[in-house]
Amino acid sequence: MTGAVAARTGDEMSGPALLVTGLAITGSPLLASWLLSGLTVSAAVGGPLLGVLIDRSRRPGRLLAYCLAGYAAGLLLLLVGFGRVPDAALIALAVATGLLGPALTGGWTAQLPLVAGPERLGRATALDSMSYNAAGLAGPALVGVVAAVGGNAAVLPMCAVFLLAASPVAWTLPFRAQSAEGMTRNPVRDVAPDDRGAGHEELRDGEGAVRGLVREVREGFTVIVRNGALRRATVGSMVSCAGLPMLVVAAPVLGIRLAGESGYGTLLLAVASACGLAVNAVLAAHQRRVRCWDVVQAGGTAVLGVGMALAAVADTFWIAVVAAAVVGAGEGPQLTALFAVRHREAPARLRGQVFTTGASLKITSFALGAALAGPLAAYSTGAALAAGAALQAAAVAALLSRRTSSPHGDRPNEKEAPQRRP
Repeated sequence: MTGAVAARTGDEMSGPALLVTGLAITGSPLLASWLLSGLTVSAAVGGPLLGVLIDRSRRPGRLLAYCLAGYAAGLLLLLVGFGRVPDAALIALAVATGLLGPALTGGWTAQLPLVAGPERLGRATALDSMSYNAAGLAGPALVGVVAAVGGNAAVLPMCAVFLLAASPVAWTLPFRAQSAEGMTRNPVRDVAPDDRGAGHEELRDGEGAVRGLVREVREGFTVIVRNGALRRATVGSMVSCAGLPMLVVAAPVLGIRLAGESGYGTLLLAVASACGLAVNAVLAAHQRRVRCWDVVQAGGTAVLGVGMALAAVADTFWIAVVAAAVVGAGEGPQLTALFAVRHREAPARLRGQVFTTGASLKITSFALGAALAGPLAAYSTGAALAAGAALQAAAVAALLSRRTSSPHGDRPNEKEAPQRRP
């Protein structure tokens, strides 16, 4: 949990830090926003590919450590490049760095069965979701503190410190034993031998590796689509996540309109994160009593939507604070339930893909929602928040949609492979 909190705090800091540093050094809000978009939208590609590599690896923790180091290096290179290299090169570097983003979220969560075991998985899942709330609470606050004390140029190095601090923890995670079901695969073995020379054979091996990679990515998407519970949880989380930027973007405007300063809007987001952390702490203590995590996810999403609707009609700052608390009370259990459904339904050999692909889809949904939130909030904060509430209602509808049977749908998880430590 310590490593997950450190990694996710660095991740939560990276977006605001990139905005603050880019704006301070270049003076261009457009470049800063493009860098943030590049850092987030590339997760749609990085998630599935990272998932395949994590599922293939007997030592997934070491792969996570490499991803943490790569993400930290990318942020530091962006800092060095500000004002020295063309804007297009900086945006390309942000996109390349963002490919590793899903490892900081879903990649860690996918390792819980190796660490906790089946008997403690429920509690570990609740604690893991609390790490997101804690990081969401601490990350933006640390950006503000570091920028005020050490200057804007010190923010990105501090992100790198948190990410690198998590690397040794990731390196020591338990490794996965190979299973008879083919927990780790080598697609090159499936390529037929050829007697037309070493160069041609190497080419065929390379083609076989690419085909194997594509096949495994397709398998990850297929299990999400065909498994009814995973499909509903994934679609519902994507729609809900697209609505969250409506509150994030509208919060500073609410702070100005209701309290006179945009800083009070940041306080609203902190209230939401704190309430999510508190509710998840209660859920972690009573997780054994939960019988249907699917219903918990739908209920949390509904509560989140109620909070957004209340914020849309808030005419005093204290009503907005209550609305933010309601949002957090829904968002915390929603995330815990999503992880529980994924752990329950994902086949063991595809768990990394399910988690990293799900993380990448949520990150991309958030980026798309943020693109819509700006114009809506500029027109009216009430309209933006009402749109966010409507998206939560749509997410609830997706989560409670009628279950349909399929040859591969809603079936139990594959048996876990035995676990060992190096």
